[in-house]
Amino acid sequence: MKVILRENVENLGKIGDIVRVSDGYARNFLLPRNLVVAADENNVHEIEHHKKSLAKKREKDKVSAQGEASKLEGFSCTIARKVGDQEKLFGSVTNGDIADALKKGGFSVDRKQIILADPIKQLGVFTVPVKLQPDVTAQLKVWVVQEN
Repeated sequence: MKVILRENVENLGKIGDIVRVSDGYARNFLLPRNLVVAADENNVHEIEHHKKSLAKKREKDKVSAQGEASKLEGFSCTIARKVGDQEKLFGSVTNGDIADALKKGGFSVDRKQIILADPIKQLGVFTVPVKLQPDVTAQLKVWVVQEN
């Protein structure tokens, strides 16, 4: 099934792209979430007409994401956890914990945008990538300290 993307969808494309996806993926995931519209003749002509405004919107979103990325790179969050022997944490620090710390700092970042290969399980300073746009990634400094 051919569809036109209304939002940026990771591993699929950007706003305004015409892509081919399986029928089930379109019907069960993309269409209910209003991420796409069917690529029929009318919609294709309409999207061709709006390509210029979409390009402007993409550029505006990219500029705002770059501004947010520079603010994030200047910010560092501190997360306090209980510690056992050899400075190992009881539990771990996950992307959800980092997202909560960013919310307290005044940033609106979804936990899915925070890219952690593995949860943090030791004290220290860690650099964590935050993917704001497909081509804009900020490097956030996360301090994991001992809870008193």
